[in-house]
Amino acid sequence: MDEKLRIQKLAEVFYAVYHGKYGLQVINQNQEYIDQVQPSDIVRVVDMLVRNNIPMAGLRTGINKFLSILYKPLVSREIRLPSEGGLLDICLKNTRELLEQLKAIRPLIKSVNRDPRLAETREALHRQFAVLENVGNYYLIKENVLFPLLEKRWKDYRCLGVMWSYHDMVRKDLMLISQLLEEDVMDLTRFNRKAGDIFFNMYALCFREERILFPVIMDTIPEEQLNELLPECLEIGFPYFNPKLPETEKEGSGQRFAGEVDLKTGHLTPEQIMLVFNHLPVDITYVDENDQVKYFSNPPDRIFPRSAGVIGRDVRNCHPPESIHVVEQILESFRKGERESATFWIDLKEEKVLIQYFACRDRRGKYKGVVEVSQVITTMQSLTGEKRLLDWNS
Repeated sequence: MDEKLRIQKLAEVFYAVYHGKYGLQVINQNQEYIDQVQPSDIVRVVDMLVRNNIPMAGLRTGINKFLSILYKPLVSREIRLPSEGGLLDICLKNTRELLEQLKAIRPLIKSVNRDPRLAETREALHRQFAVLENVGNYYLIKENVLFPLLEKRWKDYRCLGVMWSYHDMVRKDLMLISQLLEEDVMDLTRFNRKAGDIFFNMYALCFREERILFPVIMDTIPEEQLNELLPECLEIGFPYFNPKLPETEKEGSGQRFAGEVDLKTGHLTPEQIMLVFNHLPVDITYVDENDQVKYFSNPPDRIFPRSAGVIGRDVRNCHPPESIHVVEQILESFRKGERESATFWIDLKEEKVLIQYFACRDRRGKYKGVVEVSQVITTMQSLTGEKRLLDWNS
């Protein structure tokens, strides 16, 4: 069967269910193409949909309906399992543990619906959902280590942004569930709705990884190349299962550079420059005039995770789809010389984080990129008066 024709027909099915017109008729007309669907077909179809600028919220809803139609042929396909101990195998071990955690929550949800006033049940639910929140680390690994590699290797990579959007939905709903469980009078209707959303999206993400994403990865990326990413993944930390790598695999190069760099206001070796940047209490990322990430600092307590895979990545691909328009607005304003900085602040894990972007220009004023600086300012907000003497106990 012609692959190009099959993708075209599958796209017709998507648009039929997306617009809600003649859905059943179009499905019946294209049943043979549906039955022959390949995981790579879905990657290409979703990439095309993203390029057609379908709004993300509508795209997610349409994809949910679309993949429910493709569920039977996808689940009936035999899939090749990754090698034991490889990156994808570790990913699957973590998602299977995640599914077990979801299973453990079900009876607690039934109990809280019988009597939402029982503090013991609510506390147990709070603990279980806190375990679920750890999945955020797995999503960070995908977004910051795995996705950059796929973007470099795949022409049709835009489906990754859609998966990232689902990650953000799960994160947001898990935070909301935690807030609902802490309320004196629990809003049971809202709790059940959000719990349902979490279950649906988590199950959907696990299925789409195992039946679509991972099979395409295994067909396009050598396992050795995937496994080279493991040290970076383990630095972030998987949520439920973390293997130990041999010491030789975890070690860095330890390379030292000779000579000094003329910085105009002093001379430092590359090692000293690295030490300076990495000991500043801020996260620094530099994006060049071509919108490619060229450098990030690596302080001991990073606020936002970064991996070597981000180097050379288009900065637009480093943000969830919903915020890309903000990134583009900042870049365009800096490039035109309309603005020199942009400032934001957010709440993150009980900390107040200041995020600032500064336009970089050479002596002639030519735009040379942007530097992002992020800093935890929680303590600073409470400062009053002055402190002029050294007192490490205060």
